[in-house]
Amino acid sequence: MARVFVTGLGAITPIGNDVPTFWNNLVNGVSGADYITAFDASDFPVRIACEVKGFDPSRWMDFKTIKRTATVTQYAIAASRQALEDAGLSVDGNNAERVGVVIATGGGGIGMMEEATLTLMEKGPRAINPLLLPIIMPNAVSCLVSIETGARGPVLTSTLACASGSYALIEAYHFIQRGEADFVIAGGCESVNTKLAFASLARMGALSCRNDDPQHASRPFDKNRDGFVYGEGATVLILESEEHARARGAKNIYAEVLGGRLTGDAYHVTAPDPNGDGAVRAMRGALDVSGLQPTDVDVVFAHGTSTPLNDVTETKAIKQVFGEHAYKLAVTATKSMVGHIMGGAGSISAVAAALCLKHGIIPPTINYETPDPECDLDYVPNRARQANVKVAIINAFGFGGQNVVVAMRRYEG
Repeated sequence: MARVFVTGLGAITPIGNDVPTFWNNLVNGVSGADYITAFDASDFPVRIACEVKGFDPSRWMDFKTIKRTATVTQYAIAASRQALEDAGLSVDGNNAERVGVVIATGGGGIGMMEEATLTLMEKGPRAINPLLLPIIMPNAVSCLVSIETGARGPVLTSTLACASGSYALIEAYHFIQRGEADFVIAGGCESVNTKLAFASLARMGALSCRNDDPQHASRPFDKNRDGFVYGEGATVLILESEEHARARGAKNIYAEVLGGRLTGDAYHVTAPDPNGDGAVRAMRGALDVSGLQPTDVDVVFAHGTSTPLNDVTETKAIKQVFGEHAYKLAVTATKSMVGHIMGGAGSISAVAAALCLKHGIIPPTINYETPDPECDLDYVPNRARQANVKVAIINAFGFGGQNVVVAMRRYEG
């Protein structure tokens, strides 16, 4: 089987709109949470979020594209261009049919539906953008990245709620393994910061209500966690076959993707199976397909949502899979800093994992103040850690009970 490397990264996130800024803030424990600016949330029970700040789409695309794309698609295009540049790759007539695109999302551009519905009610049907549906359809993110970059290989959008970004990596990995692409632009994205979305999530009880202290609201595995902080953004990885990378003399290899596994809970549309069965099978499956033993793993990039149910269930699942080794693992939660980016959650953890493997630094889980007896693992509390990290797994668990786990290994030639 072909080895698959990560050779480029791109990031539009609440803590930085390029990879160096994102990584620097991540390892320094900088929170991206603040008060919502996308709309007037003064009468909402939740008034905080991890929004992308200072994003200028004109740096990455022309005016016509900006007018015909949703914000989430603009994030995906920008992150994809960054990743290609980082990898030292370009798409042209010689290779376009061998370049794939797999950009995942939970909701695509559906945030625009709220505004369009109000426009329809107030001004009538002639006021609606004739391209509204192509703009908001979830597959627009991959299709527009394909159009903007010229990639003409397999183009796919996977939608697995909060596990979407991780599953994109599995699909990209398989495209390369099957010989359908030499490299794939892969990742996840989300931007649904609208009144309707926040009203729904708040009514569900999923969001933190620490409105008086946004930067300390997301606290995975802490006893006093009360929900997640919504996030937005896009992260992209270039996955490339070993043969192609070596033939072109790739100079920047972050990590090797070993494989992954998808499972279903068949339990509940929002709550995780309290026994962690689906998560356990996903982690075990990822280890098996990657040829790993539990003791080979050094760090788990946890789903770590900061919700009472997820963090306990994930801890139980890790202990079932790893046994005594669970207490030797580092378990870190990027959502403590970037919030929950839904369809982009898994890919932002994957970018962090690739950087961790390359630089030997494990990002912290910030806002960890009060231990929870039910969450008793090493969550890398509050400060980054230098470590000899050889293998990482990335957990992502989505609404509907979809569980995706991806394994990566440090590149050593």
